[in-house]
Amino acid sequence: MASQGAWDLTALLNAADPKAALPQRNLWLARLLEWLRHAPLEKTEQRERGTRPLPLLRLTHLLNVLERNPTHAAQVTGVLAGAWRDLEAVGLFADVGFASRMDLWGEVGHRLRLRLLPGTVETRELGELFSLLFPDAEDEAWLRAIDDALLQRLSSLFTGALPEADWRGALIDALTMLVSAVRAAGFSGPLRQRMGSELLANNPFGQLGRAADELIAALKAADAAELRRALQYLRALLDSCRAAAASVPEHLEAWGVSVDIMFEVEQLIERTARAESLLDVLVAEQPARELVQLLAGLVRVVHERRSLRTLFARHYGLLARKVAERSAETGEHYITRDRAEYRSMLWRAAGGGAVIGGTTLAKFALAALGFTAFWSGFWAGANYALSFVLIHLLHWTVATKQPAMTAPAMAHKLRNISSAEGLEGFVDEVTHLLRSQFAGIAGNLLAVIPVVLVVQLLAWLIAGAPAVGPKDAAYVLHSLQLAGPSVFFAAFTGVLLFLASLIAGWVENWFVFYRLDSAIAWNPRLIARLGAARAQRWSAWWRANISGLTANVSLGLMLGLVPVVLAFFGLPIEVRHVTLSTGQLTAAVGALGLDIFKQSAFWWCLPTIAFIGILNLGVSFLLALLVALRARGIQVADRARVQAAIWRRLREQPRSFFLPPKE
Repeated sequence: MASQGAWDLTALLNAADPKAALPQRNLWLARLLEWLRHAPLEKTEQRERGTRPLPLLRLTHLLNVLERNPTHAAQVTGVLAGAWRDLEAVGLFADVGFASRMDLWGEVGHRLRLRLLPGTVETRELGELFSLLFPDAEDEAWLRAIDDALLQRLSSLFTGALPEADWRGALIDALTMLVSAVRAAGFSGPLRQRMGSELLANNPFGQLGRAADELIAALKAADAAELRRALQYLRALLDSCRAAAASVPEHLEAWGVSVDIMFEVEQLIERTARAESLLDVLVAEQPARELVQLLAGLVRVVHERRSLRTLFARHYGLLARKVAERSAETGEHYITRDRAEYRSMLWRAAGGGAVIGGTTLAKFALAALGFTAFWSGFWAGANYALSFVLIHLLHWTVATKQPAMTAPAMAHKLRNISSAEGLEGFVDEVTHLLRSQFAGIAGNLLAVIPVVLVVQLLAWLIAGAPAVGPKDAAYVLHSLQLAGPSVFFAAFTGVLLFLASLIAGWVENWFVFYRLDSAIAWNPRLIARLGAARAQRWSAWWRANISGLTANVSLGLMLGLVPVVLAFFGLPIEVRHVTLSTGQLTAAVGALGLDIFKQSAFWWCLPTIAFIGILNLGVSFLLALLVALRARGIQVADRARVQAAIWRRLREQPRSFFLPPKE
């Protein structure tokens, strides 16, 4: 008795009808390939299962059956011939894997549709049918594993169905389309203006069309000598076009990154690679092997094009790296390495703490006005943003903004830890960073406490009541309890601190990409209004401050508005900022007087403040470090070695983590 697999194959072969409608023939082809992937094995095939992929075993069995049964072989050949006749094959080789429009977000929408919407076999485009014929990523592996003997048997089957002139004609048309697309992309303004001028000196994009025409003419004339010359010429031009396109990221590194331009660059480079693959097939002495490799590559491309993660990782990688590098440049200013810089950090942090003291009192005043939820959040955010901007303009600092900026700078130092000297240098940077962070926190807190207490005392003396009353003080003591959600809120605030640094890096990249500093300095209308000297000064000022202003404004607005927006969706999340929380607790002390020290609630608030500081700093630093490592492609393989070096320094020189070295 025949096995179930044979019965399935018999029914499948009986259903092969060259005269059926095109959708039915397409469906039959899809079912045939599904049978190759999943049909049960014959007993004789099971012994070979460990050495060959299942589809190849089933394909061998199929060919054996067809060679023994000429009727079934004729039916299958007829279906294949009809499909090739009625399907448009050029798009498979020229369009599959490429976006129809050079727009990254358009490609995102296309990939979402591919993932979410089912396909149909009712199509005349072989490129659309291809993803249904090969729906599994594993299809690439078994296609590449087809050996020469099996390939020869397959070629014999397809010879009658697919005449060489037909498939070569489709490849030639696809090559023409690819060359035209590469040529058009190379002449597009966004790419042409950013390519190295020396790489465009010989006009490689302009010569592509003529070179392709010469190669096609040599193929049709079967002129071996002319074909070798034309092939060498076209391949050299494709190499030159790739080199010119590869120079675009270097320009973007210096002048601002655009993900759309990066997307267009990659599409151009991949089209040149596809053209090379088509050339390999067209000029090969045994083209069947090259054609199978081309089809296997198309299977990989089809499945890669469904992946959103791959798309974003690939095209946002350069932007993430530039954002990290710009943050690293800023972060270097927050790392102190000697006593003078340490004292400067203390003074700048003290100035920031004094301003935050005023911010804390203004927050209570705004809350007393009784705004609706949105406007309460908006004005709270405006209060924070104005305070942070003032601190920035006065060149002072807020300690919690440092980690997201310093983490990329630390990531850069991790490149050099392979040697003993590099590892010690990294540990030095860790001590510098922690010491700087300690100075920032100390300066902020040592200033915010006396400022709030002095204001509360003056209010007692002038008005006979504190600026922040007992009711607000009781709320502060309740909200800052260690057993409450403040620890979670502190971690969430660390995320907002990190996001502010990303927004700042992105806006600075946008500012540089569109050359707004140059526009401010050299725009005729602005020069007429400001004067040449003032325009130059404004240009330099905005270039130096755009990142800081963006970070401070975005952080302030997020601290005020994000909790309101989340509360609208039923998520009662608040922010906990270590300096603001310390100012609030100090205001409670000023409201309740010395009696507060008799309340256990006050003493439970003190460790909460410590945890808030640790989580504000730790979460923002960790997230920024992870982004910087991923963007730079840094793998920290020997974490244990790094940790051991840091612990050794902590045991031997604990003072270095908190205080600067002696002169």
